[in-house]
Amino acid sequence: MADIPLVLPARRTSPFVGLAPGLALTGGVAAVAFALRLIPGVSVLSPMILSVIIGVVIHNLAGAPHAAREGVAFSLRRVLRLAIVLLGLQITARQAAEIGAPGLAGIAVALLATLGFTVLAGRALGVPRGLALLIGVGTSICGASAVIAAKTATAGKDEDAAYAIACVTLFGTVAMFGYPLAESVLHLAPRAYGVWAGASIHEVAHAVAAAFQGGGEAGEFGAIAKLTRVAMMAPVIIALGEVSARLGVAGDGERLKPPFPWFLVGFLALAAFNSLVAVPHEIAAPIGVAATFLLSMAMAAMGLHTDISRLRAKGLRPIALGLLASLFISGVSLLMVRLIL
Repeated sequence: MADIPLVLPARRTSPFVGLAPGLALTGGVAAVAFALRLIPGVSVLSPMILSVIIGVVIHNLAGAPHAAREGVAFSLRRVLRLAIVLLGLQITARQAAEIGAPGLAGIAVALLATLGFTVLAGRALGVPRGLALLIGVGTSICGASAVIAAKTATAGKDEDAAYAIACVTLFGTVAMFGYPLAESVLHLAPRAYGVWAGASIHEVAHAVAAAFQGGGEAGEFGAIAKLTRVAMMAPVIIALGEVSARLGVAGDGERLKPPFPWFLVGFLALAAFNSLVAVPHEIAAPIGVAATFLLSMAMAAMGLHTDISRLRAKGLRPIALGLLASLFISGVSLLMVRLIL
């Protein structure tokens, strides 16, 4: 009888083995971004923005290792979703209530008006609709976090998201230094100045830094107004995800419509839980840091997918659109503050 060859079953490799190189790369970039913020002057930039910049530099100068691709893609999708869910623990209904119903209405009107204006202005300037939408979302809601959430919900392009983040970072930084100077001319009350800054400056860090230049009371109301805009991210982006394909905005032509962003439902669920059950600061604070770190990993992954030559090909029109959108939300928010507060 002939010997029957012995066939051993293939050894199953843990999924983490394939993800580990990419997760180590994006986690390392995020760690470097956090460390860079210890340098005087660099702290004005969030670790998320620094992570994007480092990722872009790595991709365009050396390129990410082939072994890291799977983990980088995982960071851009799964890690991002987890981070946005965790952001829900930073928001409570009580914070929004402190601004009052008129203030909340004013913030919502400014947000929606800016989003609509940016899309229409983008059409007039000849900016692609997907890119215009991401610039509008980043300007009207909460900067880089909103851009990358909207990119995920609408199946947008990595290059468009990177360009949009560059726009909102540039003009958010200008606003951080410009608003205190404007306040000295406008002579706003601390509460009004804080709400204006929180309702119109893009990044959370930029908005809070500018608001506290008006004093402690202004800083507190600025933080509350800004977090209120962050809370509005979920319903706005869920709606955009549902209508983006019908409007021809979605980036993935093979899908009839982008997948429903369930991670934003998780965001709302944790925000509701945090409103009903007071999560101790000792628990919420480390979770907030973890969420920022995970978002930084996702931003690093996006940078590692971004080709500068493709960004250069888009020209200066998107930058002009970002400027117009920033001026629009600043003016509308100031008008609301003057009328309501």
